[in-house]
Parts: sequence; structure tokens; C-alpha cells
Amino acid sequence: QCLLSGSWRSDTGCRMVVSTLGKDSRFSGSYLPGPAAGNSELLTSPLEGSQQDTGLFPQPTFSFTVNWRLRETTRTTVFLGQCYVDTEGEETLHAVWLLREAGDSPAEDWKATR
Repeated sequence: QCLLSGSWRSDTGCRMVVSTLGKDSRFSGSYLPGPAAGNSELLTSPLEGSQQDTGLFPQPTFSFTVNWRLRETTRTTVFLGQCYVDTEGEETLHAVWLLREAGDSPAEDWKATR
């Protein structure tokens, strides 16, 4: 079925909680960093995203953005992935991510994206 509402945990212990899934396939929720993040400044942060219509695509692609709540800097992460359903009905999310941190100047731009 691949409905993203609910709680999802990554291999590194981070957790994505999708609390609102609209009829327009948009969703919102929160992202909680796990112990592997290794940064005590990371707080639970809001996320916004969308997925393909599960009525049309049983294993839809999705994307969401996390605007990190931090004490000293700004960061945004974008996740892009797909939901898979195995033969036993188990749902799994596979995603890649891109993190952007605020740079101090255009000369420092090269190290602001990971």
C-alpha cells in the first residue's frame, strides 16, 4: 500500500514521523535525529513532502525536505526515494539525501553541500 503516514526508522536510528497525509499526496511531520547524527545541537525538526498517488503507483516515489532546527547554523536536507512492498506486504523506504549548510561566503560554497 505504501502510505507514508506513521513512523519510520532509518538504519542509523533517525526517525521520520508523518503526522498528516493529505488527499493531494502531500505530507508533513517531524524528523528526529538518531544517535549516529552525533550532534547534540540537532533538535526535532519539521518536514514537508509529497509522494506519487498510491492508487496509480503501488510502489510510489516520494520526496521531503527537513529544515533543521539548530542552535548555531541553518541546514536543509532533501530526501528522494521510493517505497517498496515485498511479497509479504512489508513496506520499506529507500532514499538518498542531500544536505545543504549555510556558507559564510561564495568562496566557501564548495563545502556547504554534502
